[in-house]
Amino acid sequence: MDIIFIRELRIETVIGIYDWERDIRQPVVLDLEMAFDIRKAAASDHIDDTLNYKAVAKRLIAFVEDSKFELVETLAERITEIVLQEFDVAWVRLVLNKEGAVRGSSGVGVIIERGEKPA
Repeated sequence: MDIIFIRELRIETVIGIYDWERDIRQPVVLDLEMAFDIRKAAASDHIDDTLNYKAVAKRLIAFVEDSKFELVETLAERITEIVLQEFDVAWVRLVLNKEGAVRGSSGVGVIIERGEKPA
């Protein structure tokens, strides 16, 4: 199995359950791993034959910036749905970190995997 990844994609969004959180933008940091067979792209050396990580990042930035979820769980689920449905990815692993959400920690969040992980 081949993995294409994006690390520490920082996006500002409205996220949280408290009234004060609904009035500000906070950073979330995404780490994604996406299963994708890169052999065709390696042979052709052409971007159309691979998973374009820039296109994935741009799509997720636009979505997350416009979102206003209360829970990181909901945001994480929607992100993985976009990756699976729009980018022909069979499996995705997402680490979503809401930095500064708990005093004394570097972040809190969720780790989810969706789809069928190839062997």
